[in-house]
Amino acid sequence: MADKTGSWHIPRPLQRTMQDHLTFLYGSDGSGPVWEQLEGILYSFWHRNPDRIGGRAGTPLTEKDSILITYGDQFREQGEDGRPKVPPLQTLHELLTDTLHPPISGIHLLPFFPYSSDDGFSIIDYTQVNPQMGTWADVARLNKDYRLMFDAVINHVSRKSEWFQRFLAGDPEYAEWFISIDPDAPQEWISKVVRPRALPLLTQVETANGPTLVWTTFSEDQIDLNFAHPPVLLRIVEILLFYVEKGAEIIRLDAIAYLWKKIGTSCIHLEETHRVVKLLRCVLEAVAPGTILITETNVPHKENISYFGDGSDEAQMVYQFPLAPLVMHSIVSGSARTLSTWASGLETPSEQTAFFNFTASHDGVGVMPARGLLSDAEIQRLVDTTLEHGGRVSYKTNADGSRSVYELNISYFDALSDPDADEPQATQAMRFITSQAIMLSLAGVPGIYVHSLVGSRSWQAGVETTGHNRTINREKLLRSRLEGDMADPNSVRRQVYEAYYRLLDVRSSNAAFHPQGAQRMLVLDDGVFALLRTSPEGEQSVLCAHNVTGQLKVMHLYPRDLGLATEGTWRDLLSDDEYAVAGDGVVVDLAPYAVRWLRI
Repeated sequence: MADKTGSWHIPRPLQRTMQDHLTFLYGSDGSGPVWEQLEGILYSFWHRNPDRIGGRAGTPLTEKDSILITYGDQFREQGEDGRPKVPPLQTLHELLTDTLHPPISGIHLLPFFPYSSDDGFSIIDYTQVNPQMGTWADVARLNKDYRLMFDAVINHVSRKSEWFQRFLAGDPEYAEWFISIDPDAPQEWISKVVRPRALPLLTQVETANGPTLVWTTFSEDQIDLNFAHPPVLLRIVEILLFYVEKGAEIIRLDAIAYLWKKIGTSCIHLEETHRVVKLLRCVLEAVAPGTILITETNVPHKENISYFGDGSDEAQMVYQFPLAPLVMHSIVSGSARTLSTWASGLETPSEQTAFFNFTASHDGVGVMPARGLLSDAEIQRLVDTTLEHGGRVSYKTNADGSRSVYELNISYFDALSDPDADEPQATQAMRFITSQAIMLSLAGVPGIYVHSLVGSRSWQAGVETTGHNRTINREKLLRSRLEGDMADPNSVRRQVYEAYYRLLDVRSSNAAFHPQGAQRMLVLDDGVFALLRTSPEGEQSVLCAHNVTGQLKVMHLYPRDLGLATEGTWRDLLSDDEYAVAGDGVVVDLAPYAVRWLRI
């Protein structure tokens, strides 16, 4: 391209790649004008940010990185009138820096924009901070201390958004921004579409030009955008670059698998969708290098990791969806065999990529990614356990009209322990912490849901109020209540938080937990999930052992068989216990639900 400033240009190979993606999406005739507009958007961004974004953007991810997943209004200071005394985003910052100060590096701020439903995932305006949460200045304050992950909820917008309202009003500029289908069209057109919800795919609306059906993958309030119309793609690119300007160092592509629609297909994982993700990767590399894309695709493992592309051209991170159901299965069944077998085959296509490991989030525990890894009977046991522990179950509609379990709605703490059981709280806390230690030990970047960090139970009253299953794990907390619980050494929150803090602190201080470090599963006992982590340079190793049962496990470890030094001392990084290495091996005891991270 021509150098418009005498100092900046898009490298030719990157330019050709972007043009190839546009040609695939819009054809050889349509791609030229789209490229010219895209080029102008990139130039405008560079002109506003000639030195790129400051802060940590572009800093490689290391063992020091872990991401807290939280709503912007997760914690509130309530005044006498019932309203927040200060903006919740400010309260969040103060709690993290002054009270909790967990050893995390980043925050995934769940959608903090004006919205109409789904706790933020039906966005009215992509460019404004919800005034009930705070301002962009509050977001900037958080960014001074943490990497920030923003949500790009680009599959759909709120029906209350200006874009959709202009579509309803018959504005010709917005006539093709949404997928409109004639109400008399044969339903066979959409019979192959994969559905993530047990809700109608099409919603009838009244426009200035008469009634029509619009595509609504997730709900009648969430209207899908039409990326086959180039202005939609270009506007979304502008919004993502705006997020970068506002401090986003990681951009989460929400529900990205459903982005592109094509009548007569499944409308999931289409090549056009992958091309859009690859184009966005090119855009960021051109003007905001180091910004990370992460794809959220709650689907079976093989389909999920396809969003890595070839390891250099698509997302740098993908969510590790099978982990949550597999860890739950291990602890419910008392066997880590399936989890170990699955983990032994994990790998990413390049050093530029990493898994985003998590067990809990604002959504439920997805079971679709576990199909093929767990039997139908094992999945049913997870369903039964969820219901026995006070949880809910959500379903999706299959192509033949039948329903399948989609996700388990319950706090991860309660998924592992019956809240009504006659059992010490300390035992339940240990069981939960073991699940989190497993997640933290694996290669990748850990994502920690705020309710896991502070040991929250299921919020039954919330479900009764909203009628939505996912509300069970989305309770907003009063700051005073949380601080009161943290001040009580006997509270579950305090027990969980202190143990979690120790795990995070140890993990961030040992290079063996680097996202690109080596990972080898060890077969020690069906009831023990064990692996050997080694730093990228090979100078440090940690043997991680997690007892997923309520029984004592005694491990006889033979360093020579493990390829480890046969002399020296092993130290448990969590307890500081030491084990002398001798020729006849090392004996390590694991109390029920105990964790040992042994520095070799």
